[in-house]
Amino acid sequence: MIQSYCNRNLLEAGCDEAGRGCYAGPVFAAATILSPEFYHPLLNDSKQVTPKNRLLLRDYIEAHALAFGVAHVSVEDIGKLNILGASIQAMHQAINKLSLTKKPDFIIVDGNQFKPYPNIPHQCIIKGDTKYASIAAASILAKTYRDEYMDKLHDQYPQYHWLKNKGYGTLQHRVAIKQHGLTEHHRKTFNIIPQE
Repeated sequence: MIQSYCNRNLLEAGCDEAGRGCYAGPVFAAATILSPEFYHPLLNDSKQVTPKNRLLLRDYIEAHALAFGVAHVSVEDIGKLNILGASIQAMHQAINKLSLTKKPDFIIVDGNQFKPYPNIPHQCIIKGDTKYASIAAASILAKTYRDEYMDKLHDQYPQYHWLKNKGYGTLQHRVAIKQHGLTEHHRKTFNIIPQE
């Protein structure tokens, strides 16, 4: 059962990322502030929700959240920062967008690593996207926005099957890399060129 909040008396933002383990494409992150009354029966960690229901949830979240922000960090910056640093930077950028309308008092983050956001305390929560509504909502937004981005890249590079694999290192994607090489959208610091 997903809980409405972690801290009842604070304006709380939930934060999550999508695409951290991919071979190609940016890493996305989202942050959401929800009212304690926010509820949708399908809301869960994005990995537990069908693509169709993710899009339904995205529309509902954007219509009913007190505030939300979505951001991404490029493949080039992933190479400079490393994927953890890039993921945290994307989350900070998403929180920046929240702060344009509502500045949270507290941040809850999916996972176990985060760099403090200036002047706002935070708590890392393992599997937070299955425990708290605001993190689950952030996971839905990050995942759907990233999937849309990869769908558009697929139109330019159909041979990598990004419409299906979204940049993850599936067998089909690895075979395509072996056949066609890397694009500017591949994370070259991930050592993804198949070994002979």
